[in-house]
Amino acid sequence: MTASTVHLRLFASARAATGLAELTLRLPAGATIAQALAELSPAPGQPLGQVLARCSFLLNAVATTDRSTELSEGDRLDVLPPFAGG
Repeated sequence: MTASTVHLRLFASARAATGLAELTLRLPAGATIAQALAELSPAPGQPLGQVLARCSFLLNAVATTDRSTELSEGDRLDVLPPFAGG
């Protein structure tokens, strides 16, 4: 089985919940955004899981909310929690 390296950047409350601004994940080929998020927070009831449930994403600088989107080698996924204010 082949694997893909995906680079994640975490913002706002996602960064606060993990203590990380960036990380790299090795995922099985064909893994989805949802699978990458599960690697970050396997338990949805945990604080990070609650944050991730409300996030939107930029995949290679293109906005998406579709967690079934497949990730490819070298992709960059920005995790964007809802922002307040303007």
